[in-house]
Amino acid sequence: KELTPKAYSSELFRLQVELVKLQEWIKFKKMKVVVIFEGRDAAGKGGVIKRITECLNPRVCRVVALGTPTEREKTQWYFQRYVPHLPAAGEMVLFDRSWYNRAGVERVMGFCTEEEYREFLRSCPEFERMIVRAGIILVKYWFSVSDEEQEKRFQDRLTDPTKRWKLSPMDLESRARWVEYSMAKDEMFAHTDIRQAPWHVVESDDKRRARLNCISHL
Repeated sequence: KELTPKAYSSELFRLQVELVKLQEWIKFKKMKVVVIFEGRDAAGKGGVIKRITECLNPRVCRVVALGTPTEREKTQWYFQRYVPHLPAAGEMVLFDRSWYNRAGVERVMGFCTEEEYREFLRSCPEFERMIVRAGIILVKYWFSVSDEEQEKRFQDRLTDPTKRWKLSPMDLESRARWVEYSMAKDEMFAHTDIRQAPWHVVESDDKRRARLNCISHL
């Protein structure tokens, strides 16, 4: 049924209160939590991250959104630049895209070799099992958006001057490679949907429902 703006705002406020409780519980229990947000461009990852962090203490909950790797970082072990951002006791880290760049954009756009890609699929589950054994709670969300809805959001970004910065040449190229991204996502899930850190799919054609569902699950 239709989700009215009033109902959305009311439920979002209730969930944000629960997030504050979660924050205090993480501090009290000295938990280490990592939440990964992945998905297609314009799928709504940034929107839900913004709503999660709105009322939280940045010293407890922080967002990591790494840019293009430097020439030096390209020579490192692939996971090396992500490791320093993992949480200490009493912290929650939200990755706005993560090491899964290799299985998505790098794979589809040809930014990594076939050997590097295959090695990622082999080593990623072991890396994640290792950090889970180290006491880190790892939660992985994939935001799923339909072809039609993504096109609508891209057109909205083109016509709205306040949103145009969100649209990069890479985003436009991704529209032309919808099938390749779908195949890459399926192969990524086949290798990395492990028992210790399973994927959770968030249907995000309805942005408001997606935000509420994701926060409620978290």
